[in-house]
Amino acid sequence: MYTIKEVSEKFNLASHTLRYYEKEGLLPPVHRMDNGRRVYSETDIQRIQMLCCMRDSGLSIEAIKHYNELILLGDDTVPERREIISRQKETVQQHIAEYQKYLDLLSQKLNYYDAFLAEK
Repeated sequence: MYTIKEVSEKFNLASHTLRYYEKEGLLPPVHRMDNGRRVYSETDIQRIQMLCCMRDSGLSIEAIKHYNELILLGDDTVPERREIISRQKETVQQHIAEYQKYLDLLSQKLNYYDAFLAEK
């Protein structure tokens, strides 16, 4: 079991962001102790990890909500959930390809400068 502070530090998210995600339905309600404090299970941690992956890779909040709604509808929605993840993977791969081009160009420029400086 993890406290909100521990989860916040683990994922570099503010506590209020975790509460917001729960309020907005991006996370299912988190278990609370008798004193009202949230405690996160390993399952919650896995969900937060996937949520962070989806957000960081550009999936909209609405798309994540839809994905979570599909989870609640059960196994019949697995093909649609798979398609959402597959499309997002393609988007990430496209971004990686774009960034590889940027990296290559920056490396070329650095090589040019290094050669220039070596001649001096």
